[in-house]
Amino acid sequence: MPGLPGPTPCRPLLGLVRACHPVPTAAVTLLTTVLAASAGQDRTGCLLVAAAVLTGQLSVGWCNDAVDARRDRAARRTDKPVVAGLVTERAVRSASLAALALCVPLSLACGALAGAVHLVAVGAAWAYDLGVKGTALSWLPYAVGFAALPAFVVLGLPGGPAPPWWLPAAGALLGVGAHLGNVLPDIADDRATGVRGWPQRLGPHRTRLLTPVPLVLASAVLAVARPDVAGAAALTVAALTAAAGTVLGRRRPRAPFTAAIAVAGLDVAMLVARGTALA
Repeated sequence: MPGLPGPTPCRPLLGLVRACHPVPTAAVTLLTTVLAASAGQDRTGCLLVAAAVLTGQLSVGWCNDAVDARRDRAARRTDKPVVAGLVTERAVRSASLAALALCVPLSLACGALAGAVHLVAVGAAWAYDLGVKGTALSWLPYAVGFAALPAFVVLGLPGGPAPPWWLPAAGALLGVGAHLGNVLPDIADDRATGVRGWPQRLGPHRTRLLTPVPLVLASAVLAVARPDVAGAAALTVAALTAAAGTVLGRRRPRAPFTAAIAVAGLDVAMLVARGTALA
């Protein structure tokens, strides 16, 4: 009938963009690429790192929404593109597999060992989506993934140098904090649909209180690794930011995860300032 809006070809594309978890996907891709540039990677190497990380993150985000589609419908999560009817579950699943297929050669193009480490990170994220998220070890894929990303960057440098111990250690702590902050807003819905990961077992109050701890510990590891005034200042800012995210999380459920991204950005800034010390 005239005057009624019809289907638009942009609707499924918009749904895919929303289903890929665009903010975390963009943040992880950008931060990893900046880290590669600061470590001395050339332009081609940085482009490969960006492409590998982006396709990996896209595959993980789409896999997450495809696997969770049934639970999201049960919880009436109309904020989810599949539930809202913007895109089909089949399309999201196909997109995740296509992105994963692209991620493999792009990762290995950064170097065999570096690529293997990145694929371990992507595999850990897929394991989370496919079932580990509902166990007491739900923090582990995040720890593995965030530890592997900076190691991937360093191993991909000319000569394949070994990353210093504190780099994956700080990454793992950041990953645990990011997991807690990311899950916190959805704990009630997750419990209602039977998801019993670590944060769901802790409950919203304890999760909110615990979220800043691994984030600040990550900043402390970076500050202690190469002690200076800038590191001490960054540690102070990280502590205040993480604490603010916890306090604001009582009224704004996404605040802890936003704080986690901010602290991660601060930690990457600390790494960027150290430059070639990563290798």
